[in-house]
Amino acid sequence: MINSTLKNKIINGDSLKELKKIPSESFDLIFADPPYNLQLRNKLIRPDRSKVNAVNDKWDQFESFKTYDKFTNEWLIECKRLLKKNGSIWVIGSYHNIFRVGAKIQDLGFWILNDVIWNKNNPMPNFRGTRFTNAHETLIWASKDKNSKYTFNYQSLKCFNDDLQMRSTWNLPICNGNERLKQNGDKVHSTQKPEALLHRIILASTNKNDFILDPFLGSGTTAVVAKKLGRNFCGIEKEKLYFEAASKRIKKSKIIEDEYLDTIQNNRSKPRIPFGSLVELGVIKPGTEIYDQKKKINAKIMVDGSIKYQKSEGSIHKIAAKILGAESCNGWTYWHYQSGNTLKPIDELREKLRPKN
Repeated sequence: MINSTLKNKIINGDSLKELKKIPSESFDLIFADPPYNLQLRNKLIRPDRSKVNAVNDKWDQFESFKTYDKFTNEWLIECKRLLKKNGSIWVIGSYHNIFRVGAKIQDLGFWILNDVIWNKNNPMPNFRGTRFTNAHETLIWASKDKNSKYTFNYQSLKCFNDDLQMRSTWNLPICNGNERLKQNGDKVHSTQKPEALLHRIILASTNKNDFILDPFLGSGTTAVVAKKLGRNFCGIEKEKLYFEAASKRIKKSKIIEDEYLDTIQNNRSKPRIPFGSLVELGVIKPGTEIYDQKKKINAKIMVDGSIKYQKSEGSIHKIAAKILGAESCNGWTYWHYQSGNTLKPIDELREKLRPKN
C-alpha cells in the first residue's frame, strides 16, 4: 500500500531530515543524484577567455572528505530503511565522489548489481588541456541486500536495444535543448539529468504503479519520467528555486496512455516448464514431427521428450544448435509443429501449461 501523503508529491526540505519521517519499506526504487563534492578550486575559462558555468553551488561544497562521507552514510542508511525488501537503488556520480559512495553502499550491506557508464555524446571539453576530457559519469545499481528479488526487465531492455542484451555502457547526450530548464537565459540547475537516462533506469528496474523515491530531486527529472511511465513518485529537494521549477515541470508533464505502458514479461518470471512436460501431459505426442520455420528440417519427438533428427538424438535445444552449427539455440522458438495449414512455434504449446493470472 502506497502512503497517500507521499504518493506523487514532492517535498521542499532537507533530505537528511525529511527521509527520517517516511515509514520503512515504502519504495520499490530509489534514484539518488547526490552532491558530487566536485572540489573545484579555480574558475574555468574557455580559450576565448569567456567563463564556464561550472558547478560551484553551495549545496555541492563540503569542508572535507570526512564531512562528505558522514553525509553520504546518513542518507544511505535512511534509503536502505526505506527500500522494500526486493527494492533497488541507483546512485549517480563522477570520479570525485562515486568511489566513496560505492564503499559506503557496500559497507551498509547493499548488494551491487552493476556499475553503468553513462557515456556522454556531447561532453564539456577540457579547456585547459591538462587532462582527458571527462566524458562519462558512473551509476551504481544495487539491491537492498544479496537476497533481494529485485526487478530487472531484461526482455524489455533487450527489445529496447534491437534484440541485443543491454550493456553497461550507455551512450546518451547530456541535457540540452528545450528539455533544459532556463531562467533569464541561464540554466536553472547546473546538473540537470536528461530524461532519456531516467527513462532507461525506470524501465529497467520498475513496473507500472511502482513507487520511486528521489531524495535529491533537483529539477525534477525523476518525477517527470516516473509520471510519464505510469509509476508513482516522491521527491525531496532542499533548494527553493529547484523545488518550484520541478513543481511546474511535473505539473506540465503528461502520463503516456495506459494501453502503451505494458512491457514484455520476463521469461525468468515465468514458471520453468521443460519440454518433457508437454509429452507426459499429452500436449504433444511421441512420434509427432516438428520442423524448422521453413519446413526444410524435420525431427520426431521421443517418449522421453528428446527428439531424433537423422542419426542424432538430444534435447530440442541441443539438436537445433547442432543443425545451425551454433554453441546454443533456443529450441522453443526454432522448432514448429503443424496446426491445420500453418506452422506454429512449439513455444505456444508451453503457454498452455502456464498458470493463468
